[in-house]
Amino acid sequence: MKLMIASDIHGSLPATERLLALFGQSGARWLILLGDLLYHGPRNALPEGYAPAEVAERLNTLADKILCVRGNCDSEVDQMLLQFPITAPWQQILLEKQRLFLTHGHLYHPENLPPLGAGDVFVSGHTHIPVAERRNDIIFFNPGSVSIPKGGFAASYGMLEDDVLSINALDNSAVIAQISINP
Repeated sequence: MKLMIASDIHGSLPATERLLALFGQSGARWLILLGDLLYHGPRNALPEGYAPAEVAERLNTLADKILCVRGNCDSEVDQMLLQFPITAPWQQILLEKQRLFLTHGHLYHPENLPPLGAGDVFVSGHTHIPVAERRNDIIFFNPGSVSIPKGGFAASYGMLEDDVLSINALDNSAVIAQISINP
């Protein structure tokens, strides 16, 4: 199964349009959104092309292909604009050999993990910093942010294809990091 994973859109229309174009070209079955879709939050500057209502309209065109979890900047008001569920604090995707635990990263995070088994993948956003690493028996994956990257990284998104998780620059100029989900 091929999946695209993105986080922290924060209402940026140009980032959304680029992400959706990449999704259309990717052949991915699902677009996983890790929260913070429409609002930029009080700690972030307005992202380029801030247009939350238009972002909602664009995302709604793929409502049947989106799996989403709620971020700390998402609210019931946002859900009123979106035609796919965004209020779950976490979700899980079961693969043949492990599970992907999906969350934004403000409730569950690397210092406060849910119960996970060996080989499981903890997938979160929130920090806007890309991560693809194995710690002990757990894989940690954060695709970074498509709109407000931090830590000197480029805007980025993630892909799961052929048991490899990769973090790609939104302009597709580079693979920032990658990790195999099978030892």
